[in-house]
Amino acid sequence: MAARRGFSALASRFVAAATQSQTAAAGVPRQTVAPIALRAFSALPLPSDNDQVSPQPAFSNAAAVLHGINDLRFEEAPPLPAMVAPGAVRVGIKAVGICRSDVHYLQKGHIGRFVVNQPMVIGHESAGTVVEVGEGVQHLQVGDAVAIEPGVPCSCNKHTREGRYNLDPDIKFFATPPHHGSLAQYIDHPAGFCYKLPPGISHEEGAMCEPLSVGVHAVRRGQVMPGTDVAVIGAGPIGLVSIMAAKAFGAGKVAVVDMNEGNLEVARQMGADIGILSGRTESPIAVGERIKSVLGPDGPGVVIDCAGFEATMQAALRSCSAGGKVVLVGMGDELMKLDMTHAATHEIDIIGSFRYANTYPLCLSLLEHKRVNVLPMITHRFGFSEGGIADGFDTAARSAQTKAIKVMFNL
Repeated sequence: MAARRGFSALASRFVAAATQSQTAAAGVPRQTVAPIALRAFSALPLPSDNDQVSPQPAFSNAAAVLHGINDLRFEEAPPLPAMVAPGAVRVGIKAVGICRSDVHYLQKGHIGRFVVNQPMVIGHESAGTVVEVGEGVQHLQVGDAVAIEPGVPCSCNKHTREGRYNLDPDIKFFATPPHHGSLAQYIDHPAGFCYKLPPGISHEEGAMCEPLSVGVHAVRRGQVMPGTDVAVIGAGPIGLVSIMAAKAFGAGKVAVVDMNEGNLEVARQMGADIGILSGRTESPIAVGERIKSVLGPDGPGVVIDCAGFEATMQAALRSCSAGGKVVLVGMGDELMKLDMTHAATHEIDIIGSFRYANTYPLCLSLLEHKRVNVLPMITHRFGFSEGGIADGFDTAARSAQTKAIKVMFNL
């Protein structure tokens, strides 16, 4: 009860601060809208209309809410319940990074079949501090700093039972319609998907476990081992974490291909041994041969395509060594024309890599033991206010001009 009373006082201070911030900030037009339902994000079943639920006191919860295309508002969402559910924890969010998917939802209103049809809290790269612990939670306590894995699968799904829960079609993933994200003052989340940060690891580093997980999963899928030469196509944020993950796994030489020399310079700072500047009119075969020219005539044992276009996949297949693996991470083109005869006669495995599974403990270990350093990727930081949210998303959306790699909100 003492912890719960302490949380109530803490919540009151946060609400007061958020109210002042909204009044003073500028940059995102305020609009009068109907209340939205900020559902407690939990794998536990929600009560039905027939269940008897006693009314409980609640507290306010400010959030960045996407209402439609180019309509992002900083507003008070309906409060979370006064008591956190059994098996879950309430987290005061401290750091949230912007992913390219967040920008895409803002600009386009959809990604594939996932369409924003109702107001949705944005954000999924997050970390925070536990402010309340639900019944039955043993491994976390109030005050623990945690990294938050954003996807909660269904325990009855076949892929979940096999340990590949990222393939669960019913997974509840932050800021993937219709599920709310984590760019809010507080969220409720299953405790099993909250990971205590090691000593000395910051909330920002905890939030960066999400993109780092994508790179770790890709390297695992490619079975990168000590001494394996790796080529990474695309030096954006996912390319950078793939480079760091490959090096952490003991890769030999790592070459990176990009059309921007500035991106290649950052990639070298992140651990790439060789940067290859490709031209927009350069053929995929020519790019593939250039990769071989720097990594040896046999080519790299693993190629990680973080762009996902037809041309980049053609280059990946052309450069990959016989018996090697091409890992497709990027989702640039839905349909591609590829030389599958070349892949078959060279026994090149084409492997998909989607999100991640079982990566957060390893990511935290890599951070703790200084095997990776994600902080140089954070190029811009903004506060949690109306103006800060607007400026942060504008900076991320205009990354070609602002040179933003990772935009981070500090709450």
